[in-house]
Amino acid sequence: MSNWKLVKLDFGNTPAHFGEVGIGLEETSERVRSDTLFSAWVISYARLGGDIEALLDRFQSEKEPPFRLSSTFIYQQQNGQDIYYLPRPKKLPINYPTDDLTIAKTCKKIEFLPLDIWEKWYQTDLGFSISDLDKLKNRKGEENYKDAFKIETQPKVAIDRLTRATNFYHTSFVHYRSEAHHKSGLYFLIQFNDLSLENDLRAALELLGDEGIGGERSSGAGRFIPSWHERPKIWQHVIDFSQGDYYSLISLYWDDKENLVPLDNSSYELQERGGWIASPFSGKQQRRKTVRMFTEGSTFTEKLEGKLAVVTPDRADHPVYRSGIALSIPIKTLQEKPL
Repeated sequence: MSNWKLVKLDFGNTPAHFGEVGIGLEETSERVRSDTLFSAWVISYARLGGDIEALLDRFQSEKEPPFRLSSTFIYQQQNGQDIYYLPRPKKLPINYPTDDLTIAKTCKKIEFLPLDIWEKWYQTDLGFSISDLDKLKNRKGEENYKDAFKIETQPKVAIDRLTRATNFYHTSFVHYRSEAHHKSGLYFLIQFNDLSLENDLRAALELLGDEGIGGERSSGAGRFIPSWHERPKIWQHVIDFSQGDYYSLISLYWDDKENLVPLDNSSYELQERGGWIASPFSGKQQRRKTVRMFTEGSTFTEKLEGKLAVVTPDRADHPVYRSGIALSIPIKTLQEKPL
């Protein structure tokens, strides 16, 4: 039987840089995708002496993987209460007015929903309501998604080691709120199918927090303090819900052509995933092969499994994988055209 945990990443006043394919070398996202989190975490697991080959083999050989990871998402804490955000599914909720273009334009701008509204729209018979949409439009300060973080650009200078020539450039960093009455950070969900791994993974996540995640770690960016939680009461119904007609991704998803879920009646987006790797064994940096993955919020008629994608660079010292292991939540939908 699987066991769900919620993990918060507290960055405090430490900035982070989460680059992605397509957003520009100097830009940053406000969060970390599931494949990046998986890779960084597994490398930390190996540095603590974990058998990385045996662990990855289990993801490929066992019917049910040892664990499934969501991507990270924003949470805010105000006056001791947490507001969690989830990506808006790419299907219409029940009671959505399909003939109102003004509402359609407003909803398209909303990428993330607070958990209470997400649950009401997609896991109850109440579904969509104008009053909820008005709340989302009028939320200010601590309840506004984009007020949970700010992105700042800093000048940088690169110096060539041989010629001493300088190159001036800019890099963006994301800063999370870290005030006494208003804190924010990232969280993710992990579904354990083998709880015997929990202690080792906790230790590996502590190490990852000390070293940092993302880019610009040599400048001290990306360091965090993790905290583990049994799934809070607000998540109980969301996770245990079983009356949906679709499944909405809260992670990235990849599978080979032979096992790809049928795409009929599905609503999805694809994103290229690439980037560089630094081997924990040789220390060499190489560009991994690019794959296209389904993004969070993509909705499918079946529960997804997913696989590890082989992205090994040419002439690499060891195989390299990118996690396409899926984690999704059942939802109710209007079963109409996608948003």
